[in-house]
Amino acid sequence: MFGDLRKIHAIDSHTGGEPTRVILSGGPHLQGVTLQERLQDFQRHHDAFRQAVIQEPRGTEALVGALLTPPVDPSSLTGVIFFNNVGYIGMCGHGTIGLIATLAHLGRLATGTCRIETPVGTVRAELHTDGDVSVQNVPAYRLAHDVLVDVPGRGHFRGDVAWGGNWFFLVDIQDEPLTRDNIPALTALARALRQALREQGITGASGEEIDHIQLYGPPRSPHAHSRNFVLCPGGAYDRSPCGTGTCARMACLFADGRLREGEPWVQESILGSYFVGSIVRQGHDLIPTIRGRAFLTAELTLLLDPEDPFCRGIR
Repeated sequence: MFGDLRKIHAIDSHTGGEPTRVILSGGPHLQGVTLQERLQDFQRHHDAFRQAVIQEPRGTEALVGALLTPPVDPSSLTGVIFFNNVGYIGMCGHGTIGLIATLAHLGRLATGTCRIETPVGTVRAELHTDGDVSVQNVPAYRLAHDVLVDVPGRGHFRGDVAWGGNWFFLVDIQDEPLTRDNIPALTALARALRQALREQGITGASGEEIDHIQLYGPPRSPHAHSRNFVLCPGGAYDRSPCGTGTCARMACLFADGRLREGEPWVQESILGSYFVGSIVRQGHDLIPTIRGRAFLTAELTLLLDPEDPFCRGIR
């Protein structure tokens, strides 16, 4: 499949505990003018690369990959396509923070702002002098409020459908503690909710699947406003507070009048890490920003051996 032994150079990092793998070289050259066209080329012709890089034995189900691609607009720093063990992600907040930290480590970026192109739109990132990264995301909004979902064997749940760069179903959880030792039960509930959404035809704006589930409740830290558990599309939970999920949550809070324009919102993850977010109006759009920090964990060379029966990953 891959010919001779293939080398892929990458840098790994984590943002709030959630890992990112930025591909520096050895990836496919994607065809297309727009990021959407390049994403389609990635999906149709190079999905074996995604599987090899992100799945076991080289990756894990929590790992998010980031493939760099030349920007469409020369004023942007780079384009990027995020992916995980089951497919592709429109926008990734923690991954963008990891990407900026990686580029800074490589000397490709100094403190200040830059534009990053993603398949769902261009975001603005700022590297601060203390090492934090702010990401001004694509517009966020709430599509539907107080949606009733019947989960067989578990009862009825009400939640909001919102966009923050990915589609989310957000549920205020009262009966399940948001603690690390309860992660298996939270995972099972979130999976059941996602399946119920599919079966009951509850979708995003254009019939897109709601592939992220966010369960939230009171924080444990006195400095945070809320604590969450987010189930990602691949079945793993987000170790970070989820960047796009925080943006979706702020859009819902703003719609309810519970978050003022420019007011900071501290979102705590199931592990206790946090993002600081805010949201402002630009015309008819709500523009969310999150701030967090990534830490580099490895510089590595992945080797793809065509004789390896698991060269394309364990699926």
